[in-house]
Amino acid sequence: MRTAVKFLLVASLSVAAFAPLLGADWPHWRGPAGTGVSAEKGLLATWPAGGPKLLWKSKVAGDGFAGMAIVGGTVYTMGAVGNDEFAIAIDSTGKKLWSTKIGPVHDFKGNQWSRGPNATPTVDGELIYFMGSKGDLLCCKKVGGTKVWSKNLPKDFRGELVSTGGGDPKFGWGYSASPVVDGDQLVLTPGGAQGLFAALDKKTGKTLWRSKAATDLALYVTPTVATIGGVKQYITMTQPGLTAVSADKGEVLWTWRPDDPLPDVLCPSPIVKGDLVYATYSGDGGSGHAILEIKGAGKKFTSTVVSAEKKAIGNAQGGVVLIDKHVYGYHEARGCMCQDLVTGKVVWGRTGKQDVKVGSIVAADGKLYVLGEEGTVAMIEASPKKYNLLGTFELPVRAKVRKPSGKVWSHPSLSDGKLYLRDQELVFCYEIK
Repeated sequence: MRTAVKFLLVASLSVAAFAPLLGADWPHWRGPAGTGVSAEKGLLATWPAGGPKLLWKSKVAGDGFAGMAIVGGTVYTMGAVGNDEFAIAIDSTGKKLWSTKIGPVHDFKGNQWSRGPNATPTVDGELIYFMGSKGDLLCCKKVGGTKVWSKNLPKDFRGELVSTGGGDPKFGWGYSASPVVDGDQLVLTPGGAQGLFAALDKKTGKTLWRSKAATDLALYVTPTVATIGGVKQYITMTQPGLTAVSADKGEVLWTWRPDDPLPDVLCPSPIVKGDLVYATYSGDGGSGHAILEIKGAGKKFTSTVVSAEKKAIGNAQGGVVLIDKHVYGYHEARGCMCQDLVTGKVVWGRTGKQDVKVGSIVAADGKLYVLGEEGTVAMIEASPKKYNLLGTFELPVRAKVRKPSGKVWSHPSLSDGKLYLRDQELVFCYEIK
């Protein structure tokens, strides 16, 4: 089921209150602010024929679609080697620094799409958090990879994933949401009857609270951290719709429940600006988006649909980025689009031949960087005026370990003027400054 596994990857877009880090670092899923947008400047305006300079390539990342966190020039990721999944650190030349076992690899009979971990590591000071596809959560030291503590979401939290669209019962396509650090809390989405959300003490792994009134089965979406109406909240998507809980106790603040359930496998996290929440989705039932206006304060909030239709941006795993008031991303069947966040109106859409039909997107310095699922890399101007391709190239070599129906689904990372791309065991580092 191709439309299922595409979404599971490295779950989501987030607007989060992460601890301050170097502007050049990409310390967790979707970068410094969890938005997929970097503040870096002075990047190449165009690319030469064949693309920017390849600084190094590595073949030590193992199987899987896990994303890459980069801090101080070191790449942190995950991969399956044999029957186990490992936390992996790669130095600034592409050599493996260390690896630490996370747990067994998630796979099952008939799986033609994925094998291995799909989340992105979260670096917080001297600690790193890794989420394996079997729900094995590992906290280890940044230097040397020594284990500090670990948990298992199914065993310790009775966590459960949606599996109606395929995959292993109760495990679906494997845990894919990345851990989120918010202050002293580590925020997770185990899913299930004991609570969709969980907050742990990030230093010890002790459970601080569960969202007892929010009990949907988890999908593959990394939670979004946002403040709306003066209240900090965690927002995620599940098959029934969107749910927001308070950051202090996990109490339900608001929900959105469309008439028809969302696709059973979702990856892109909601993005937030002011009181507007944007969510995109795609699946066997079609592709589309929803823009919600959230009003309220304290514990009383309401959600109102501003825009929801199927001809605007709608993707399974590539996500979107928000620049000023415009959202950029892909519709699974219609290509690259620019959409007005306030009205939902499509400002422009790429028609005709697609340079990259579907891909994962990040942004910096007024440019969109897209890694296409077929291995094409594109740089597009981030402007509402028109679609303007600034450069394109192909990955020089493709992974040999992928499943028959698997594609290039790991999200790009950008740090210190370098663009990091992954295809299974292969990691590429390009100089774009």
